[in-house]
Amino acid sequence: MKFKGKHFYNTADLSQKEVNYLIDLALAMKKGKVKKSLSGKSLAMLFFNPSLRTRLSFTIAMQKLGGLGVDFPIKDGYTFECELGKIMDKGTIEHIKDAAKVISSYCNVIAVRASDLITSSSESVKVQEWSELKKDKTIKSFMEYADVPVINMESNVYHPCQGLGDAVTIKEKLGKTKKKKYVMTWVSHPKSLPMATPNSQILSACDLGMDVVIAHPEGWELDTEIMKTMKQKAEEAGGSLSISHSQKEACQNADVVCAKSWGALKNYGNWDYEKKLKENLNGWIVNKNLIDITNNAIFMHCLPVRRNVEVTDEVIDSKNSVVIDEAENRMWAQMALLQSLIKS
Repeated sequence: MKFKGKHFYNTADLSQKEVNYLIDLALAMKKGKVKKSLSGKSLAMLFFNPSLRTRLSFTIAMQKLGGLGVDFPIKDGYTFECELGKIMDKGTIEHIKDAAKVISSYCNVIAVRASDLITSSSESVKVQEWSELKKDKTIKSFMEYADVPVINMESNVYHPCQGLGDAVTIKEKLGKTKKKKYVMTWVSHPKSLPMATPNSQILSACDLGMDVVIAHPEGWELDTEIMKTMKQKAEEAGGSLSISHSQKEACQNADVVCAKSWGALKNYGNWDYEKKLKENLNGWIVNKNLIDITNNAIFMHCLPVRRNVEVTDEVIDSKNSVVIDEAENRMWAQMALLQSLIKS
């Protein structure tokens, strides 16, 4: 399988054959089939946002493959310009065009996390309108100007490494995935969160040929254009995609229940108003009663998780929960990705 030189922005940019190749390679690596295939190779990781799992999993992934992962958190004082022809006499220090070329001369691959909505603050971040955020200017500029592959470690729109890790987990736990029922359920959360993670998690379930159900309250619809891609991917793989506004109905006989919160698209950026709308939605939580009506479903969550807000302790600490395996599989999925993108 030839991946070398490709960027990794979104799993939907890959064929289903390529996605399945990465899943199978990750599972083989997890079983011990790992070689120091990236000896002498290096990865530059640029974090514009906080990170725990992504930062650690990429660093250890490179180490296991014999390479070097360099963690470069972007501080608030160091800013990049994206627009060409811009007179840079204001706050931006360096144009991404120059930075991407320089980093490319040092490293074999660049990984970027740049999301306007990710924060460790207790309050949601003030953001631009979705139509502007959807352009993903930072990471797409790196992809335009870099001379080496660029990996999306989460942008405004997608978190493909999470999606790929989830696909590895589902394949590992279920074996055959076609026509198995996958439920992505919106859950309550005190903050308004990005849509990137659920977008990528759903896309990966679609690539596995599952019967995917997205459960959310009315008003929390995902992006229409991305939904069309999800539906197309599901049908191509022999599965389906549907929407439900009832968490209970959606989870009936499910094989996988994945919980994630996201901000309402039609109120994007108007978080104070959205917070008022969510006051009556505390019932959107994954509890034992919900799991009991499934087909003994595995429970998934990308982490970090607000216990007893998004999911009860009883569920996340139960035998149904695979959240720790899911987090570990991020590393194996990323090892498969790194080897495929930069192996000589």
